[in-house]
Formats: sequence, structure tokens, C-alpha cells
Amino acid sequence: MKSFKDLTAREVLALAISLEETDGRIYAEFAERLRENYPATADAILRMREEEAGHLHRLLELYKSKFGEYIPLIRREDVKGFVKRKPLWLSKALTVNQVRREMEIMELETTHYYEKAAANCKDASIRQLLNELAKEEQEHSELAEQLDRALEQSGAKAEEEKTRHRLFVLQVVQPGLAGLMDGSVSTLAPIFAAAFATHNSHDAFLVGLAASVGAGISMGFTEAVSDDGELTGRGKPLIRGIVCGLMTAVGGLGHTLPYMISDFRVATGLAVGIVLVELVVIAWIRKRFMDTPFLSAAFQVIVGGLLVFLAGILIGNA
Repeated sequence: MKSFKDLTAREVLALAISLEETDGRIYAEFAERLRENYPATADAILRMREEEAGHLHRLLELYKSKFGEYIPLIRREDVKGFVKRKPLWLSKALTVNQVRREMEIMELETTHYYEKAAANCKDASIRQLLNELAKEEQEHSELAEQLDRALEQSGAKAEEEKTRHRLFVLQVVQPGLAGLMDGSVSTLAPIFAAAFATHNSHDAFLVGLAASVGAGISMGFTEAVSDDGELTGRGKPLIRGIVCGLMTAVGGLGHTLPYMISDFRVATGLAVGIVLVELVVIAWIRKRFMDTPFLSAAFQVIVGGLLVFLAGILIGNA
């Protein structure tokens, strides 16, 4: 790697050209990745890319006038002092906020390079261009705020918030809610059947643990293979499967853990209380994210849970 202070004027310009070319391609990748769900942000990023293209053109013109057509290959990773970039643009899951933060960091880094290069450059024309670009990049460094203001004024930000909310519901809330409901309701029968059949907390705990873990694995696999998310927009199968499986296990373990208490009556009373809390939480989630009236959601969930609960008690006492 070369030290920054050892760069010649020719290499300073060549590196600036490489920086602008790379950043422009990254911007284009960000815009392409966000286009489907966040078109307004994608358009704003492309406008920024056009400005970067203008910087590149000015650098190329000055370079050619000074040093000719051949541009030596020198990249940011060839020079000491640059922070190693993680390839965020290759991430499968890419959020608007991640893109805005990354672009702001990119602009700040480029600004710093131009300022430092201009301060060390003896050629007046090169120094002037670098100072001009540093000033323009400094304005770009407030990109995140600029994008937010522009999108808010156009009303596009509100639309993007709706899109983000919809994707969150599809990719996280729905599989998580399905798992929580299944884990909370379907495990009631085996747990309470074992509890009332044996009147032994340890036996009930083992049955509940097995039912919760088994249901979690089953629901996780079922959700993961249900669809690949390409057409439905429900996100990556692996993530949905993990969310659904974990929430299923959590739903069952909630009323299983009280049976770690050796006193059967105390454990059962606490387990029943936790079941009621779980059902209310499920009803609230359905109201909050699925636009289901709370009373309607509570009635559906509680009636279903009560029927399964009674079935478990009846079978356990048979």
C-alpha cells in the first residue's frame, strides 16, 4: 500500500477518478435495490449519482489536459488511511436507513480526501478543482437530512413508511403471530392433559417442553417451505421460518415454565394466568398490526384457547 503523502499529482487525480467511479456504481446499485419498494428514494439516489458523474467528468478533463489519456490503476484500498468498506450493497436485506447512512459516510470520506489532497497539492489548477469538489461533497454529506426533507415535502416519505410497515407485517409480524398463536393454543391440550392426568409438575413440564420445541421445529419448517417470498413479498424463507419457529416455541414455553415449580396447584394456577396474558397479547397484536378490532380478536382467540384448554383438562381427567 502507498502512503497518502507519497502520491504524485497524477496519482491524486487518478485516485479521485477511481473514487467517483466506484461511488457512482454503488449509488446505482443502491437505487436498483430500492426501486421496487422505495421509488422516491431510488430517484433521489440517482440524482446524486448524476452529480457524481459531473465530478468524474471534470476530473477526467483535467487529468487528460495534464497527463494524457492513460490513467494508472490506483484504488482506495491501495492507499493507507481509507476505512475498509463492508459491501453493504451485496446484503440480501437492505433498508432505506442503511443506505442513507452508508451514502453519508461515503460523502464524508470523499470530502476529507479532497480537502487533504488539495492542501498537499502544489499544482494550482488541480488544487482549485479539488477544493471545489470538496465544497460540493461537503454539501452532499448532509445527504440523509436532504433526502428526508425532500421526501417529506413531496409526500413520498409517508408512502415509504406505509411500504416499510407493510413489509414488516408480511415478513415478521405474520409468521411471528402465526407461531405465537399455534404455540400458545395448540400446546394447551397436551400440557394440561399431562398435568391433570399425573398431578405431577415435573411430568407436565417435560410434556410441555417437548410439545413446545416440537411445535416450534414443525412450524418453522412449514413456514420456511410454504413459499420463497418472490411473488408474495413475504421476505426470505429462512428468516420467516426462524421467526415463526421461535415464536411458536415461546408461545408454548410461556405456560410450560410454571411447572418448574414443584407445587402442582401453584404451578397450574400460574400457568392459567400466563395463558390468559398470552391470549390478550395475541389479540392486541392482531389489533395493532392486522387491523382486527380488539374485542373481535379477543373473542376469537380466547374462545379457541378456552376450548383447547378444556379439551386438555377433560382428557387429563379421563
